[in-house]
Amino acid sequence: MIGIGIIGCGKIAQVRHIPEYADNKNAELRGYYDPHFDRAQDLAEKYGGKAYETIDELLADTSIDAVSVCLANAAHAEVTVKALNAGKHVLCEKPMAVTLAECEAMVEASDKTGKYLMIDQNQRLAKAHAKAKLLIAQGVIGKILTFRTTFGHGGPETWSIDGTLNTWFFDKKRASMGAMADLGVHKTDLIQYLVGSKVVETTAVLTTLDKKYSNGELIGVDDNAICIYKMENGIIGTMTASWTYYGEEDNSTILYGTKGIMKIYSNPAFSIEVVSRDGEKIYYDLEKIQTNDNQTKSGVIDEFVDCLMNNREPDISGRDVLNAMRAVFGSLESSETGKTVRVNQ
Repeated sequence: MIGIGIIGCGKIAQVRHIPEYADNKNAELRGYYDPHFDRAQDLAEKYGGKAYETIDELLADTSIDAVSVCLANAAHAEVTVKALNAGKHVLCEKPMAVTLAECEAMVEASDKTGKYLMIDQNQRLAKAHAKAKLLIAQGVIGKILTFRTTFGHGGPETWSIDGTLNTWFFDKKRASMGAMADLGVHKTDLIQYLVGSKVVETTAVLTTLDKKYSNGELIGVDDNAICIYKMENGIIGTMTASWTYYGEEDNSTILYGTKGIMKIYSNPAFSIEVVSRDGEKIYYDLEKIQTNDNQTKSGVIDEFVDCLMNNREPDISGRDVLNAMRAVFGSLESSETGKTVRVNQ
């Protein structure tokens, strides 16, 4: 049985991490910390375990083997490194951290302590993405030439516990980045996974078009990010992340190959649609993608617990996610300088 601690008891912990741990027969929730102590206490009463007034007290609990770090972006690195050094395995929410140096420090701490570090890049675990990866390897659409991957919805306002326009997602000090960190990091990691190649070059625009604080001022982080990525193997494509898709969420990826096209989560009726060069269509009905307001089981918690039970490093490890973060930070630089940026490998 893996003893679990939750650090940060906001919306993502309440709708994903905690219920999924509670549903896993090999995990037991034993500790909770949140800056609002009563929030941690309420969850301890509901799911069992103990509420702690400080992170250090939770990490000192020897019955806790691993923790989920579900705090605001700016706190990820410091708390993750502290948890690893305290002998805990860590599942950290995305984005991994808010600077490349922080990301690298997290990986270094994992290596030094021998404790696992997994990042919640859950798009890799979606059934259609796993199936698409296999179909691509089988050469169903031939050699991939270009792609278009998108993640857009109406914004993160509903992901604030109090549901206000002043959510921490809009606070540059706590979030650092906006749609790029919230959604773009998912699709950046996903496209590398699907095509089996890293981003080596980015030309990007990160901008704030519409999202406003309750006082009417534009928020301090980007609500839209559009990137042109060049991959190590020569594939070129676009990655779009948006908080201003008002009306319908888009979580699609389309791959254009020499033998045809693969559409993933693009057709509402089928999770994968393959269109061959002669126009023949093949459909795969696997599952519907979870949406911002309709969360389904992510698979991340089960994967993390399985890694711990079987003493194997997670596929979505901190080290494996590093290059996606390099592409994210490279895109920030590209947007700020107006130039194409080579992504440091």
